[in-house]
Amino acid sequence: MFVDQIELELSSGKGGAGCVAFRREKFVTNGGPNGGDGGRGGDVWFRVDNNTHTLAHYHGKHKLVAENGRPGLGSNMTGKSAPKLFVIVPPGTQVFDAESGELLMDLVREGQEQQLLQGGKGGLGNTHFKSSTNQRPTYAQPGEPGETRRVRLELKLIADVGLVGFPNVGKSTLISTVSNATPEIANYEFTTLTPKLGQVRVSDFESFVMADIPGIIDGASEGRGLGLQFLRHIERTKTLLFMIDLASYMTMTYQYETLQQELERFSELLATRAFAIALTRVDALSKEEAEEKIAEMMKLVGVKPSQHSRFGFDDSLPFYEQDLSDETQQFDREKPFFMAAISSVAHENIKPLNFALHTLIGMEQA
Repeated sequence: MFVDQIELELSSGKGGAGCVAFRREKFVTNGGPNGGDGGRGGDVWFRVDNNTHTLAHYHGKHKLVAENGRPGLGSNMTGKSAPKLFVIVPPGTQVFDAESGELLMDLVREGQEQQLLQGGKGGLGNTHFKSSTNQRPTYAQPGEPGETRRVRLELKLIADVGLVGFPNVGKSTLISTVSNATPEIANYEFTTLTPKLGQVRVSDFESFVMADIPGIIDGASEGRGLGLQFLRHIERTKTLLFMIDLASYMTMTYQYETLQQELERFSELLATRAFAIALTRVDALSKEEAEEKIAEMMKLVGVKPSQHSRFGFDDSLPFYEQDLSDETQQFDREKPFFMAAISSVAHENIKPLNFALHTLIGMEQA
């Protein structure tokens, strides 16, 4: 089960009580107080672990409490401090205060650890209260209470490429073809109900992570369909791949403009990501129909067909790649980095697509 939001009440441990004790040894008269201090209560920490990709292990849990410190003992022995309570979360987890909505932590790196709550201090034993006027103190301090805070955890998947498109345009087919992901694939809309991550291998030593989210429809940013629930999962992606269905009953203009509008309404920052365009299901059209629709799409985004492909796109159909022949190697972020027709089923232009996406990701990281 994929869970990407959860609320928890977290409490650190209470400090152990100090000890009231007196020295009792043969031939030692009036040995005096020797009660030890209490141990410290357990702190609450968050730890990022790559081996988990969901918050499902906290589903059904409402409260997590760290252990209390142990009380002090005689002979000035300090009680044992409680261990830290680690809340294990996947990379990309954000921790918010449930009441105020304040962002407390943004946990993105494998192995990252961050403290949220501090355990209570242990109480002092009666040995600390001995004085010239009180040779036999009979009291010790109780341990300090721990802290409690209600938090909301939100998971935003971390990926290099986020797939953006209407339902049933071939996102799941593409990610299952190019990566190790195994999403459900069927001939009806919203087969993808939860986000999926897949690792795409470009060579023996190079790869990138692709994220597939449920299809976006008109009004997704206002709560229609499943888009609002999962759009946040592509907020962290470095690049976006718009997938436009050439064989859909919806016009390409409607698909592309709607996707752009929904992304911008959801997040202005997301709308400024570097992007490319894949024109899917080209195998469902004749060559003449495909050429006509590709030309229409190029006119819509304001680009012209390229003559040569450095990524290896099939030149039997029009394609576009930004020219990076100048010394700066900069590209126009207002235009797609590339546009090409693909078929995941027929494996048409799939390898060139991977190379082109890997190049785009590298330029974003530079």
